[in-house]
Amino acid sequence: ETGAAKAPKKPEPPQPITEENKPLSFELKGITYHPYLESRGISKETAEKFGIGFFPGKGSMAGRVVIPIRNEKGELLAYAGRAIDNSEPKYRLPPGFLKSHVLYQRHAVKGDAITIVEGMFSTINVVEAGFPCVGLMGATLSEQQEKLLCFKFITLMLDPDEAGRAGTLDILPRLAKNHYVRIARNDKSPDDMTTDEIKNTLRYVCPI
Repeated sequence: ETGAAKAPKKPEPPQPITEENKPLSFELKGITYHPYLESRGISKETAEKFGIGFFPGKGSMAGRVVIPIRNEKGELLAYAGRAIDNSEPKYRLPPGFLKSHVLYQRHAVKGDAITIVEGMFSTINVVEAGFPCVGLMGATLSEQQEKLLCFKFITLMLDPDEAGRAGTLDILPRLAKNHYVRIARNDKSPDDMTTDEIKNTLRYVCPI
């Protein structure tokens, strides 16, 4: 022992903060079919297939139609709660949920072709019409969402309003670098279209 002072420890570099949606450790129970879904053209069979329904329980989703949101692995991340009356907000998501990191129904899509829409009900309508589809849950495409689009053929079918048109103009050149991209000529939001209208719109632009 020489009594020499020990060199001070170097401070550890700060760890990067990784934001992500962690899988839920529970599932909502008691979800039932509701007349609101029928008014949206969603049958009981379709509701059961997508796991959506009215939640009469407690908490922030009580009294709303709940829609499970899963990551690309199929893990349950959150529920979106849709108001069935005129209450606000129209859609409720859990605090801190990063919807820009997820594509609705991405886990269920296989193959080389995909249609991109905005909303969850639009996604359901397009899938039920027979076309693979994912929802942005908005009119913009984030970098995280873009990384999930491992498809050769992509059809953009955003809403025909100002936000949808702006989103299409932004998304098209980004995706065209690595994908074959087409634009659907829809004059209505897909969640307002009948099955035949969706088929007539997409059969000429979607390579299947």
